[in-house]
Amino acid sequence: MDDHTRDPTVEPPSGSPTGWLEADDRWEHDTLRRATVHGVRLFNAGAYHESHDCFEDEWYNYGRGTRESMFLHGMVQVAAGVYKRVDFENDDGLRSLFRTALQYFRGIPPDYYGVDVLDVRTSVTNALEEPSEVDGWRIRLDGGRPLAREEDFAYARNLE
Repeated sequence: MDDHTRDPTVEPPSGSPTGWLEADDRWEHDTLRRATVHGVRLFNAGAYHESHDCFEDEWYNYGRGTRESMFLHGMVQVAAGVYKRVDFENDDGLRSLFRTALQYFRGIPPDYYGVDVLDVRTSVTNALEEPSEVDGWRIRLDGGRPLAREEDFAYARNLE
């Protein structure tokens, strides 16, 4: 594990998703979990640009082709796709980004760092046919669909 992805202040999950090292009682990559929590909450609150930034900033910590990189890149594409639809009414842009996201999610476990990746894949696939499927969509994290708090917006602001 790389020391640059360690942060002992990141809280444990409610379950045991891929990424949680139960024997060591810690995340394999704490900063990936932190970025994921903030990114999902922001996405669920409709702050797609900020969500995108959370995933993108963390994505740079991982080498090309790693599972971590693939997951984060897929989440970047998802946030960007919904942003295209909501802010620019660009369904073709959504579809293009979502097709790429599905490629990145290949081989990612169904419960990765607390994200219900199977649900994400299903929603993305359905939106390729009918983009309105993502209207009001909220990503599942740790079994719930949490919304952003001020701390999530502050995290995104600090990325600039």
